[in-house]
Amino acid sequence: MKKLLTFLFVALFSLSAFAQIKEIPAKEIPEDYGYIVKIGQQIPDLEFKLTDGKTVSTSDLRGKIVMLQFTASWCSVCRKEMPHIENDIWQKHKNNPDFVLMGIDMDEPLDKVKKFGQDMKITYPLALDPGAGIFYTFAAKGAGVTRNVIIDKTGKIVYMTRLYKEDEFREMVDVIDFLLNG
Repeated sequence: MKKLLTFLFVALFSLSAFAQIKEIPAKEIPEDYGYIVKIGQQIPDLEFKLTDGKTVSTSDLRGKIVMLQFTASWCSVCRKEMPHIENDIWQKHKNNPDFVLMGIDMDEPLDKVKKFGQDMKITYPLALDPGAGIFYTFAAKGAGVTRNVIIDKTGKIVYMTRLYKEDEFREMVDVIDFLLNG
């Protein structure tokens, strides 16, 4: 039944996006995803320190479509997903002034995060998350790290993923494309 519902959601979303819908269909986030935030909720006030030393706050992100990618160098699923994020999302939208993508590395030191980005050959910005305070603003203690949060121009959470699942990743790409082009 769950596969049928997922298929119907994907089919409806694809058809709706084709028809230039005015809003993103609601997605129910399974409880086992471990999120403590909800779709439609405003993003909390946060500050991100990037590996280049620049600091970005959520107020700086208003008016932009934002993708927060939660990651860590020790995470094998993150490593599997990151090349897809680089190629299918970042390379496509990196020059769009209305789009921001940040990888947020869970509780690792600056030198390790920089090396991780180089090893993964990603060019999108990485932010530090000492003590995983940013991560635990979105996810429950003990929840797994591989996840993405998409935020609309008003600062509302509109889409969330967990682990790397091709169908969910494709939906996320479609949501980002729709938000930027719709």
